[in-house]
Amino acid sequence: MGSSVMEDKDEACTEHLYCCGAVTEVLKFGTCNLHSGNQPKMLFLIIPGNPGVVGFYKTFMQTLHQTLGRRYPVWAVSHAGHCVPPDTMDMIEDPTVMAAGDVFGLNGQIEHKLAFLTEHVPRDFRLVLVGHSIGCYLILEMMKRDPELQVVKSVMLFPTIERMAATPQGRVMTPVLCRLRYVAYLPIFLLSLLPDVLKAFMVKLVFRGLRSLDHSTVPPTVSLINVDTAANAMYMGSQEMLEVLERDNFTINQNLHKYYQEIKRKFPEGDIRLCSRGIRHAFVLDAGKEVAGMIFEWIRKDLQTWS
Repeated sequence: MGSSVMEDKDEACTEHLYCCGAVTEVLKFGTCNLHSGNQPKMLFLIIPGNPGVVGFYKTFMQTLHQTLGRRYPVWAVSHAGHCVPPDTMDMIEDPTVMAAGDVFGLNGQIEHKLAFLTEHVPRDFRLVLVGHSIGCYLILEMMKRDPELQVVKSVMLFPTIERMAATPQGRVMTPVLCRLRYVAYLPIFLLSLLPDVLKAFMVKLVFRGLRSLDHSTVPPTVSLINVDTAANAMYMGSQEMLEVLERDNFTINQNLHKYYQEIKRKFPEGDIRLCSRGIRHAFVLDAGKEVAGMIFEWIRKDLQTWS
């Protein structure tokens, strides 16, 4: 299994590895190896939205790690193929093996996360799963497929867990992602030929309307100007529109004590909070620190029981 590891001075470790045969990026704050040393057996794991580029969550994760007193590791695992592989790696490890599965599809991404936990997280570690957007749907499915996971809490941020194609944005994006996404490949390819400095300038130009843009989100946005990465993200998105239909009430009810979701009417016993601060769905662009602080306040009491 190939891997590439890079550490930076901000206590972050970035690792590229193969999981289910597809290149995967893991961003880690705190302990980079859960199999060594004396440490609390607790991991905060971020399951991203789509695109599942972990670099978008850097400020959010760093702030969460700091507010936790740097006591617990905070990791994020990308979706399969939602990253540009380093020069020593390819997008897929073995094309003959990849042909047998659909790791870039919605179901494959769920199995990809379960495989990552099996391969890189000791089974006795307790998990706090933090999902964003479609990442919340993945968490629901992960807990359904492996009920023995040691999940003590799941935090659902802006969850998309039902009727995606029926939303106003979904009605626009469904035909685009399902039938017209191939049209985007050529312009993405042409843009990918530009120097990174010019691509970064273009990204900042697009985001110029955000007064408090988190500039750490510029490099991950630039990484999406890549045909393979963008194609994988759009392919997953097309399956989201077709497959995320009915809310899985049974799984939610079975794990209600582990969720924060905006479905209070259906589950009045849940600890569910409606954001009234005007934070956008893509909160990582300008509100990562704020959302991390909110999560810490939500789970502050639970931390005392987990210690």
